[in-house]
Amino acid sequence: MAGGITETGEPYSPFVGLVYMFNLIVGTGALTMPKAFAAAGWVVSLSLIIFLAFMSYMTTTFVIEAMAAANAQLRWKRREQEETDDSDSTSDYSDDDSGRGRSEPETKPILSVQRSGHDHFDIVERVEMGQMASMFFNKVGVNMFYVCIIVYLYGDLAIYAAAVPISLMEVACGNHSCSAGSVKYNDTDACWGSVTRKDAYRVFLSVFTLLLGPFTFFNAQKTKYLQILTSLMRWIAFTMMIILALIRIGKGTGEGHPPVASLSGVPNLFGVCVYSFMCQHSLPSLVTPISDKKRVGSLVLADYVLILGFYVLLSFTAIFCFDSSLLHDMYTLNFTDNCDVLNIPVLRYFLGLFPVFTISTNFPIIAVTLRNNWKTLFHRDGGTYPWVVDRVVFPLITLVPPIVVAFCTHNLETLVGITGSYAGTGIQYVIPAFLVFYSRRHLEPVMGRDAVNKHRSPFRHAVWVWFVLVWAAFCLMFVTANIILTETKK
Repeated sequence: MAGGITETGEPYSPFVGLVYMFNLIVGTGALTMPKAFAAAGWVVSLSLIIFLAFMSYMTTTFVIEAMAAANAQLRWKRREQEETDDSDSTSDYSDDDSGRGRSEPETKPILSVQRSGHDHFDIVERVEMGQMASMFFNKVGVNMFYVCIIVYLYGDLAIYAAAVPISLMEVACGNHSCSAGSVKYNDTDACWGSVTRKDAYRVFLSVFTLLLGPFTFFNAQKTKYLQILTSLMRWIAFTMMIILALIRIGKGTGEGHPPVASLSGVPNLFGVCVYSFMCQHSLPSLVTPISDKKRVGSLVLADYVLILGFYVLLSFTAIFCFDSSLLHDMYTLNFTDNCDVLNIPVLRYFLGLFPVFTISTNFPIIAVTLRNNWKTLFHRDGGTYPWVVDRVVFPLITLVPPIVVAFCTHNLETLVGITGSYAGTGIQYVIPAFLVFYSRRHLEPVMGRDAVNKHRSPFRHAVWVWFVLVWAAFCLMFVTANIILTETKK
């Protein structure tokens, strides 16, 4: 759930933290990136993804600084409460003296006070983004945060709900002849007899909903061993795709001739890239358990450099290996119907079904997270929900909208682009910028001007915060204007 203070979790080394962060960021978005690269042109795509990686890294450092500030504020509040309790229990204080004793912590900086061997800015408690929002934002800001993360999670579920049936449809419809890779299929083409590909997609979507939808009504969590299994499958699949594409390019049989630049593909590429670098909402659960946080900044920077290199390698090998017009929304499907690239049936089916296994394990987790955020948004102190609302209404409003969207469209590139462009912009740019801005304002009167947050962002000047906000506003306007202009031309 996005709100609340939860257990820190079992500690792990900085290297394990680097691996976990890499696995979190590199997911479904990476599979939609090659087609977006081909549509925008390789020079424009390379320039934009480098810049967006930098922007995402910057806001990641903002969130880590805000996490340290939240930990410091929690320690301050505990100390204030302890002093208040001590003064209340001392009977020989006069009313005036008691008043001074309680008000003194409001004006006396606590820079020199150390407790439990921790620096005030040590990140030892896992404070989720929702809790940070409630600490540093007003009521309107908190509600806007939850609306933003709910919209993002809806987009996530719609993407997952469409990706699995698409993969199953491509595999089940039997278009795996060695000439199939040069054919572009339509939704109205036959799959089995009179059943079209679109009908088959909706059948698989219905089965997917019936099998995984009920998990929304209960609690679900991804076990350690399931996470290891899905991570292993992911890296086998990604490594295979990169190596196979490189082999084909090396032989001189690559069919890709991507344009240098095509501005019409930029808005969707922006959304795909933002979605593919998304990790800010999960940073508390990733960073807090790291045992040695002295070099957490270097760790995050190394992760972003590695991920940027991986995305560029995956996408560039794809756009020069395959004809741009034949690239699928889900890149794995390009290997299931092209024997020139992969002529081993078992491996073709493995790549075709790989998203089914990995995404199916994530869908219940995201659904439960979204359901819990709905509960938090409408929760009032001291109140409880009726059984029907808690067990039926919230799960239904979580499950139904993304399934309806998936029934209406299975254009993954568009789903990822819109989710990244709107909700993704809020979570990756706007919320981190406001969190770090208001956390600094909240702590200065308490900690004193000389207090130094050891986890502060390298981009500590307020100009960077405003730069992120202006960039986010520009991106939203650009993407919206492009959508409106595109629709009016139809």
